[in-house]
Parts: sequence; structure tokens; C-alpha cells
Amino acid sequence: MTQQEQQDQHEQQVARQSVEAGERYAGAVARYFEAWNATEEGARAKAVAAAFGEGATYTDPLADVAGHEGLVAAIAGAQAQFPGFVFRPLGGVDGHHDMARFGWELVSVADGSAPVAGFDVVRLGADGRIRSVFGFLDRVPGV
Repeated sequence: MTQQEQQDQHEQQVARQSVEAGERYAGAVARYFEAWNATEEGARAKAVAAAFGEGATYTDPLADVAGHEGLVAAIAGAQAQFPGFVFRPLGGVDGHHDMARFGWELVSVADGSAPVAGFDVVRLGADGRIRSVFGFLDRVPGV
């Protein structure tokens, strides 16, 4: 095999790995949004279990919780504070190693307004579920 063929083969392998990693991050983030948008208590608990590992932690300026029960409670609290709103991705997902970052916004189903936005950094476990979340708020409503 020539040096150019080896280089081409290496570049193809790196591209394949990048696509696989991107799909892993995108899948984890999709499950994350499913959990945050699940409104029925049983469905919310199931979505949290699908998205987050058993001992997962979540930390943002307003919450610092651990475990599935803590996550379910934090999500229920956000939904109670913003009834009629859903979380949606803002931009793409970027990641490396076992970490990914993505933007999001909280959008009114009624009028499309998005008073809250931020970005999160997640660390994934070997099973693809989230082990930890570090959240940051970029836009919040005035009090």
C-alpha cells in the first residue's frame, strides 16, 4: 500500500468515527429533550431513565440535583414554572470524547416566543446515557 493510500484510508476511518460519534451525541441530546418535554409523570420518569444514567447529576444556576428522582423533580418544577412551553434545540450538537454541548431555548407553544435560552454540556457514560449536565443560561426573563 502506498503512503497516499494509507493516508486516504486513515482519513476515511477518521471520517467514519466522526459520523459515529456525532450520531452518539445527537441521540443522547434527542433523549435529553424527550425527557425535558415529557409532561405526564410516568412518561417523564421513563424518559429520564432512557436519557440519564442512574447516578446522573444536573447542575445549572437554578438547580443542583442527582439521580433519576432529582431529575424528574427538576423537570417537573421547570414545567410548572413555564406551563405551555417546550424545550427545543438551538443549533447543532458539538462533541468530543464523552462530552457534548448544545444550545436550547424554551418556547411557548401558544405564540412561539422564547424567553429563556442557554446551552448545556453533557458527559456521556459508556452506555450512551448522560452522566452529568452542566447548564448555562444565556437569556432569562426579567423579574
